[in-house]
Amino acid sequence: MPKLPVVSSRQIINVLQKVGYRDAPARGKGSHRAFIRNDKGRTRLVIVPDRNEIPKGTLLSILEQAGMSKKEFITLLTGY
Repeated sequence: MPKLPVVSSRQIINVLQKVGYRDAPARGKGSHRAFIRNDKGRTRLVIVPDRNEIPKGTLLSILEQAGMSKKEFITLLTGY
């Protein structure tokens, strides 16, 4: 199983946008950003905290919300 790298919210957002997520409608002020994507007849909502360093547990939760594996995330993040 690949080891998850330490990433920022900006890096996570870039990966989410590569697979079709877009900003959700405005939800007011706050330190988190929401992204949505229609996926096989259902809408997926992913919440990403706006931080320089995302803890491993939070990253795993984001990947689960997005329906993405660790391997897929790392491939999209690194480009290979």
